[in-house]
Amino acid sequence: MRIGVALAASGEANYVDTMIDQAGQAAAAGLSSAWFGQRFDYDSAALAGLVGRAVPGLDVGTSAIPIFARHPILVASQAQTAQAATHGRYHLGMALGGPAMIEQAFGLRYERPIALLREFLVALRSLLETGGADLHGELLTVAPPQPTALPGAQPPVPVLVAAMGPQSLRVTGELADGTLPYLVGPKTLGDHIVPTITTAAERAGRPAPRIVAYVAGVVTADVEATRGVAAQRMAFYDRVPSYQRVIALEGAERAADLTVVGDEETVAAAVRRYVDAGATEVVFTQTDLAGDADRLRTWRLLGQLNQEG
Repeated sequence: MRIGVALAASGEANYVDTMIDQAGQAAAAGLSSAWFGQRFDYDSAALAGLVGRAVPGLDVGTSAIPIFARHPILVASQAQTAQAATHGRYHLGMALGGPAMIEQAFGLRYERPIALLREFLVALRSLLETGGADLHGELLTVAPPQPTALPGAQPPVPVLVAAMGPQSLRVTGELADGTLPYLVGPKTLGDHIVPTITTAAERAGRPAPRIVAYVAGVVTADVEATRGVAAQRMAFYDRVPSYQRVIALEGAERAADLTVVGDEETVAAAVRRYVDAGATEVVFTQTDLAGDADRLRTWRLLGQLNQEG
């Protein structure tokens, strides 16, 4: 088992400098990895490469870059650059995104997402593993006229997908290295996510998939106030159909209900439940819900658990 954290910050300080500082704290706490979501201000692959280069020994990853409005050649170029910069410690996380975000932000129709995911992954794997591609699909053409392999970008960048629905999990198991489910509780992970993706990987002759469970949580004594902050900050996910589905499967009503809030024993027990359900890695997010002091308190616990294995 490996444990990491998702990094994020607010304020007027230089964001890249702040992320490098936080990543240094994560490494010092004994954590294995630091992850960056894709927002509308920074580029997550570039940020991961910069942070990973500045903090040796810490794995870095993106979770997750939406495939709509992006092309496999450009994503592969970004990923290989980050891989070379970090000397092999970069993990590429991709996602389908949702109709509201894709259509509003990019003016694109959110159509045939599973078919697009399949073509995207077929081309991306070829680009990263063979240094070229020749895909002429229904939705994508990926045929670079020159080799795409980048010296120093070794081993080939691992590709993960934030897949949670049955169709996306099957495609991910067949073509990617694992999944990055978020707001999926232990029961849903063990009953739905792990069996579906594992069966798909086995049928495709792929290795056992990585199950990188994203868990919102924080160690704090101020449980009630922190749950209130979580309810406000995470309300967005309550309106997204894909998250509504997995939240309901766990028997919860809101995204905030799946947030782990409590003392060290409470959070450590939650980590064990996810591992018992099949998670190969756990990444804690929203660790700043109760402020900076409790964020560091949370990281110290997670680092200790990570070192203990």
